[in-house]
Parts: sequence; C-alpha cells; structure tokens
Amino acid sequence: MAMHFKLLFRGINRLYSLTQQTRCYARDPFPNKVSHYLFRAKLIDKIRLGLRSSTPSSLAPLLNHRLIDSFVVTHALRSAPSADAALSLVDTLQSIPHFSHTQNTVHALATVLAKSHRTAELKSLIDAVNAGRFRNVRVTFMNLMQWYAATGDLDMVLRVWDEYRLSSERVCTESYNIVMRLYAQRGKGDSEAVQVFYRMINEGAIPNSTTYKVMIEHLVNSGKLESALEIFKILPLMRIRRTSNQYFVLMEGLIGVERFDEVKDLLKEMMVDGILPGRAMRLSLKRMQEAGFVQETDKFLVEMLPDERIRSIGCSDVHSDDAHYDDDDDDVDDEDEDVSRGSGVDYVDGVQLKPWLDPRALASALHHWSSNEVSALKDAKLVWTTRLFCKILRNLKSPDTAWDFFCWVAYQPGFTHDVYTVQRMLALLARHGHVELVDKLLSKIRREGMRLPFSTMRLIIDFYGISKRADAALKVFRDDRTLCGPISIFNLMLLYSSLLRTLTKCGRNSDVMDVLEEMVLCGICPDIQTYSGLMHHFALNGDIKTVQKLFAMVRQSGVEPDGYMFKVLIQGYCKCERAALAWRVFEDMRNLNLMPDPVTKELLVKSLWKEGKRREAAAVEENCEQTKVLPLTLRGHKWTVSSADLRRVYDIYSTSFTSTAG
Repeated sequence: MAMHFKLLFRGINRLYSLTQQTRCYARDPFPNKVSHYLFRAKLIDKIRLGLRSSTPSSLAPLLNHRLIDSFVVTHALRSAPSADAALSLVDTLQSIPHFSHTQNTVHALATVLAKSHRTAELKSLIDAVNAGRFRNVRVTFMNLMQWYAATGDLDMVLRVWDEYRLSSERVCTESYNIVMRLYAQRGKGDSEAVQVFYRMINEGAIPNSTTYKVMIEHLVNSGKLESALEIFKILPLMRIRRTSNQYFVLMEGLIGVERFDEVKDLLKEMMVDGILPGRAMRLSLKRMQEAGFVQETDKFLVEMLPDERIRSIGCSDVHSDDAHYDDDDDDVDDEDEDVSRGSGVDYVDGVQLKPWLDPRALASALHHWSSNEVSALKDAKLVWTTRLFCKILRNLKSPDTAWDFFCWVAYQPGFTHDVYTVQRMLALLARHGHVELVDKLLSKIRREGMRLPFSTMRLIIDFYGISKRADAALKVFRDDRTLCGPISIFNLMLLYSSLLRTLTKCGRNSDVMDVLEEMVLCGICPDIQTYSGLMHHFALNGDIKTVQKLFAMVRQSGVEPDGYMFKVLIQGYCKCERAALAWRVFEDMRNLNLMPDPVTKELLVKSLWKEGKRREAAAVEENCEQTKVLPLTLRGHKWTVSSADLRRVYDIYSTSFTSTAG
C-alpha cells in the first residue's frame, strides 16, 4: 500500500508544469470533437482490456501515447475490474512524463477503492489530498460521505456528516439519504432510519425521489410491503416523480409473495408515468411469465432484452463489463446492455467486454451539430437504441441541436422513434419554448395513433411555465390531453394544478381564476397545495381580495387548512403590509392548536410592531413561548407537498417499525 501511494505522489510538481501544454495539443490531430471522442473511446477500450491482461506490461505503451489525458484515465479507472488493477494503472502512469492527475482521476481512484472496501488505501489517498499533494484537487463533505458509505463505514459517515452540519447552515438532501440508507441496511437500524427522515423534514430539507426509494426499499426488505405500497401511492399527490427503481423494488416484493395481479397494475402505472423499463426488471418479469402472465409482460420484456446488433470487444464469453459513467436519471440508470458501439477491438487473453461509451461526453461533442461532426458520428456505426438516444438527448444543452439529432437518428438503420424518445423530445422543446415544434410532434402523434403517457402532458404544461408560453399551455390542455387516453379524476386535478401554476408564472391572473372556476364547476376539487400556491402568488401581487376569496373557497370545499397554508397567508399579508389580516390568520391557527415556525413568527411580530399593533405583537410572542409546537406541522411546499402529506408519510414509516417493536 505504501509503495502504491509513494509512486502516486512522486513527481507531482514536475508533472503539473506540463499540464497546460498537454491540454493545448490534446485535440490537434482531430478535425472535430466527435472524432476526438471516438479516439478516446477506442483508447479506453484498449486500456480496459490491458487491465484484464495476464501481462501487465501491455499497459505501458497505451498509457505512453502522447494524447493520453485525464478523461481517458478517469474512465479507465472507473471501469477497472478491481482495486489492484486500478492501482496498477496508477503505478504505470508515474513513468508517463506528460501526464498529471486531476480532480477527476483522483476521485475516480477513490471511488474504486471505496467500492472495493479498501479503507486503508482510501484514507491514505484522502490524507494526501488534504495535505495538498495534488494540486487543484479538493474533497468535499459529500465526496467523503459517498466514499465511506460505499465502504459501509457508518461511523465515518456520521463523523463527516456532523462536520458538514457544523460548517453549513443547511446540508443537502442527498446527505440525509446516504445516512438513512446505511441505517436501513443495518439489521437493527430501523428506528434510526426513521429518525433521519424526521430530521430531514424537521430541518427544512426537501425529500426527493431517492429518499422515497430508500424508504420503500427499507419497508419491502423488512416485510412491510403494504406500507411501502401505501407510501408509493401518495407520491403523485406530493408531485414526487416515481422512478424505475421504486417500481422495481415493489415488483420484486409483490412477485416474491406471488401477487401477480398487482404487478400487472404497476406495469400499467409505469406506462402512465412514461418510465422506460430498467434492465433489472427482466428476471422479475420472466418469473411472471413462468407463472402464466405472458401477454402482460411480453411488451416490456422485448424492450428490455439486449439488442442483438450490439457486439462485444473480442469473441469470448469469459468476462463482461458494462459502461461506467455518471447518470443521475433514475429512469435510465440501469446497466446499459443496449448502449454500445457497434464495432469491437481485438480481445486479450479471451476477455470479452462491450465497447465503452459515455453518452454525456458524446452529447458534449455534438454540441454544435456541424456537418463534420455528423459525418464522424455516422461513420462510427453506433447501435442506436431508445435508451442510448434518451441518454444523449438529456445531455444536449441546445434545443436546436437536440431537434437536429432527433430528426437525424430517425433515419439510422434499425432505429425507430417510440413513445419514450418522443416524450423526451417534447419535454425539452417545451422547456425552451419551441411551441411550433411541439405542435408538429403532437400532430404526428395524433396521426399515427400513438398514446402519450399522462406524465408527458403534465411535463409539457409545467415546462411551458418555465418558458412563459401560457397560450401554448392552454392549447395543450384543451386540445391535446386526449392523446393520453382516459384521464382519472385525480390525474385531471394534477393537470389542472400544473396549468394553474404555469398561468401564475406567466402572470395571466384573469386566466388563473377562470380556469379555477372551470375546475370547480367540473366537480374537481383543488388540493391544498394548489390553493397554497395560488394564495402565495396573489399575496405577492398585493391582490388581497383574491387571497381572501381563495381562502373562503378552501373553507367551503371542506379542505382542512394546514399549518403551511396559514404560514403562506401570514407571510403574504405581512409582505403586503397588512399585518391586521395576518393577525387574524394567527388567531385561526391558535384556535386549531397550531403555531407558526420561528421565521414566520418573527416576520409577524415585526410587521405588527411596524403598524403600531404592539399589544398583538406581544400576544404572538407570549403564545408562541407557551405552546410547544410539533416540528412537522408547518413543513410543506407551495404547489407540491402539504404538511399533512409529510405527516402521513412519516406516520406510515414510523408506525411500521414501532408497532413491530411494541
């Protein structure tokens, strides 16, 4: 171990001086970025094979290439078959005079060491970074938490988390997720995992899809399948995106107890959510087929089977390795058996690998979509699949490039656009306000009789709010929602809510009230999040009469105002310098045994003092001091999560384990 890191650190200063020179000529021989990317990909493939060779000396000639750079080394390290292989690569690099380690290469090595549970080497590497032995390389608290979590070292994760919390006013949601997952994976960490979720919402962090994936997996693995399903059903109400990983965990749980009819229902919901099935579901669905559910699973299995057009590096079946790259999209983050180049390179010692491919880097190379780049892309003979297209599309920054790519790939051999590729394109175009292209695609969908997932229609309307296209959103809602087929009352409520939010973003206040009235007349009651969002919007615009009208509608509809709605009202009135109205809201809260959080209380007291209402200000101070407030009462978010939803999820999660303990 000591020898590895001695070699790693040797000559860092000498190598660093050559870094800029290396960067200058790294792409000289290549006419465009795509050609450069393809060269790197082939070089990475050769290094990956070299790392698996019985003759380690075969690495040296590859690494001594004058165009070796940190990108190639980073991805070679990530796809190393073992920590020893990664360290061997690092050792060999010490003899390369024109190479210098970067943040990416050091972090890639740390990740390999962490996943291989090489704790001692990992700590030595971290100490070296902290000691400044690598120029311009830094390690964040989140890096440390992720690495120590990969090693399973809960004590170190908690120690780093404590330091993180002391140094920051608010820590990110993912840090809670890491700790919650580690506790959930322990045999006796149930109550601790629940407590982490409690802390998350109590401290103002916003739970995300990963949070609920951890929670659902924890419940399923603990035999609490009903609780997991109940929480899963609440997620749309909280506007939380349901993911392929969440679906997979639930399917595994249901198939394990042979509740196949409910798996069929989940598959239908996946289609409504527009989720591209993940590879991990294949074995589960095959088990369903063996149980007689052939028709229900055939379509999904066809989409998940490896594409026969994809070839591997070499011609043996001794070893296989999937492409390694960062991808935070849960819908397409499974092992990519259909994300590959169509041509291979010579194999070494009978080792077989699929050709390496990084959709993110390829998307970056295609940024300008020039004729030279397109020609190079065509000559590469990539195997175009739905999954590969979606991964590249989500990393294209320019909507014009994305559209050119969408049109070009439609003519590539063996590829046909499907509902998954079309929905991704629609969402991107709507986000950037390309109304004509969205309409063009929707018209084509209508002509071809394709049915869009309901989630896609919501996304289009939501993204039109970002691009400020109110009229386009109204048109989609009125004319195009039939492309989803029949829509349930609950989903129609969500669609109305998305439209109302988009109209507020576009400042179309009169349309907002017209749509709200239409919604109510159709017998569709807005949920508390929608009302809170509308009240907040009109309060900020100084339209107190509309705010009061909305609150009256809440009362009349039978919806129970929660602490967060009262908080929104108090803040809105105070910002409009209507402290007297805010005081009345405070009185309503007090009658329901609710109290504002400290920030809202301070704002109310300050506003009352400013308007000369000192007696009321003193009463607020006195009542808040005497009342012990439950931390969960005010946690909500405008347009998305109500405090009641969070309370309900917390109660389900906590009760699932406390009842067992009792």
